Amino acid sequence: VQLQASGGGLVQAGGSLRLSCVASGRTFTNYAMGWFRQAPGKEREFVAAVNWSGNNIYYADSMKGRFIISRDNAKKTVYLQINSLKPEDTAVYYCAAKQRGQLATRNGYDYWGQGTQVTVSS
Repeated sequence: VQLQASGGGLVQAGGSLRLSCVASGRTFTNYAMGWFRQAPGKEREFVAAVNWSGNNIYYADSMKGRFIISRDNAKKTVYLQINSLKPEDTAVYYCAAKQRGQLATRNGYDYWGQGTQVTVSS
């Protein structure tokens, strides 16, 4: 499966963004989907995941409240809504797909998109 993330950009603190990740190739509903981010000089960190049907969602503890993950299987797209953006949210955001898509998890991803840059100004 190929993944194409988009929707990043430059936004002021307090604003919102919705990132999208479109999948192509194999059956989208085979996969759980996740979002990760990597800030400059830091390791990649898990943000959120959703299982194949959308009824199992998992957030990193530090991401609960401002981040909302969702998916539209008809459009083969997973979304990440980020509200009340903070400068520390500045990072490249990556989407990923995991076979064995029954559960949303933070590990075990098989395919990765190229990332979309989110920059939050203070």
